[in-house]
Amino acid sequence: MESLHLVDGGAAELENLLLDLGRRARRASRVLALAPPEQKNRALTAAAEFLRTRTAELIGANAQDMARAKEKNLAPSMLDRLALDEKRIASMAQSLIDIAALPDPVGRVLDVFERPNGLRIERVATPLGVIGVIFESRPNVTADAGALCLKAGNGAVLRAGSESFHSSRLIHACLVEGLKAAGLPEDCIVLIPTRDRAAVGAMLAGLGGNIDVIVPRGGKSLVERVQREARVPVFAHLEGIVHLYVDSGADLAKAEKILLNSKLRRTGICGATETLLVDRAGADRLLAPLVKTLLDAGCEVRGDAAALAVDSRVKPASAQDWSTEYLDAIISVKLVDGVQGAIDHIETFGSHHTDGIVTENQAKADKFQREVDSAIVIHNASTQFADGGEFGFGAEIGIATGRMHARGPVGVAQLTSFKYVVHGDGQTRA
Repeated sequence: MESLHLVDGGAAELENLLLDLGRRARRASRVLALAPPEQKNRALTAAAEFLRTRTAELIGANAQDMARAKEKNLAPSMLDRLALDEKRIASMAQSLIDIAALPDPVGRVLDVFERPNGLRIERVATPLGVIGVIFESRPNVTADAGALCLKAGNGAVLRAGSESFHSSRLIHACLVEGLKAAGLPEDCIVLIPTRDRAAVGAMLAGLGGNIDVIVPRGGKSLVERVQREARVPVFAHLEGIVHLYVDSGADLAKAEKILLNSKLRRTGICGATETLLVDRAGADRLLAPLVKTLLDAGCEVRGDAAALAVDSRVKPASAQDWSTEYLDAIISVKLVDGVQGAIDHIETFGSHHTDGIVTENQAKADKFQREVDSAIVIHNASTQFADGGEFGFGAEIGIATGRMHARGPVGVAQLTSFKYVVHGDGQTRA
């Protein structure tokens, strides 16, 4: 359906619908938690095939979303996130296959130890329960989030942004067909069938105790709201203010290659570099060519006094630039005093998402990776490797920047909790 039109019951009707969806997801999750790996994998591979066979329909549904988004004058970076084509749909289907091929995370024995009284204790991985995912723009999150929750034995309640409404609805239909083909309950993956923003509030309240964890995927305003209002635990990152530090010990050609990819491969993703930091000790050799490389590639550069001096095309950076996630072909550039200066800048302005260093000096790389308190810290590689698929997780449900057990790309292993299984032989406690 296009959306849920509430006439007679109004808000009460919506609340009842959402509470019912939560109860259905909870019931289905109990079945899914006990499903054997082979059954879950059949659901994923079948869903992948449905995505492939319905590619033309998906492109048509996405065209409706794109037309509406253009009418609303969404930014180019948002349009890029929203767009689907044959290649992206094929990639989405392949992600489901990749997730199916991963080791099953449920039932893993994480630790075993024995007490002096003979009790044998195992720590065993278990599903989290029901995971609520609230996301904007990216329709592929429907597939990734649903598949990861499924693989980890969790029910999923998905709330797609209004921008991706038609695309997400059809992707969800493919996931449901996969569940049916494998003999699993359709309600293992539930998609909220309305654009009404009140649905977000209901999910943050836990849908009557039926949601165990919330994962937001979207802009700063959404994530701030989720972190402020959620009454269940949250896996989230607020912003991706990503830094690339080029040390005086860097290979210039390598640095240029990494910088261009880190910033411009895709500007609208959270792993895109937003600030370039250059070691003052290597500025004479590094700064001008790095800035020129960016400018010649069509990237706007906003720099400090040193960056302004090397190229007339550089614009002056404001105080706000150092804490801005551009999600566009814009970057801020600043000189810092060595590795420690870079670490201090990142600690002051960073978002604990992803930060990288380019250097051939291993001691400096070690110091940077040890002391930068971000979820992902990279040496001599693009910051755009901050991605669950690139980590071998098949896909990710998001990148968590907090300090709970799930940090960095949240894949199937991070979507489990654990319980203690205790084996005895008649022991009693004194």
